[in-house]
Amino acid sequence: MSDTPPDRLSNDPRSKFHQPELLERGIGIRFNGTERTNVEEYCISEGWVRVQVGRALDRRGMPMTMKLKGTVEAWFLDSAGETAAD
Repeated sequence: MSDTPPDRLSNDPRSKFHQPELLERGIGIRFNGTERTNVEEYCISEGWVRVQVGRALDRRGMPMTMKLKGTVEAWFLDSAGETAAD
């Protein structure tokens, strides 16, 4: 695996940008200089993140989200897929 996260990644399993093996490694997101933990989807090249809006759900039972535009940085929380549990 590469040490560079993909340009776009989503938590939603229905999305074509969902990659569970990368999500298991853990992704850190910095948006406009602030680390965010509530990011549902991001795109580095287009400069946006999608975050949950409170506890509201859409008609399919999925969390309502809002797209925020700005500077996005992403990194892996562990190194090369190694687990820190050992």
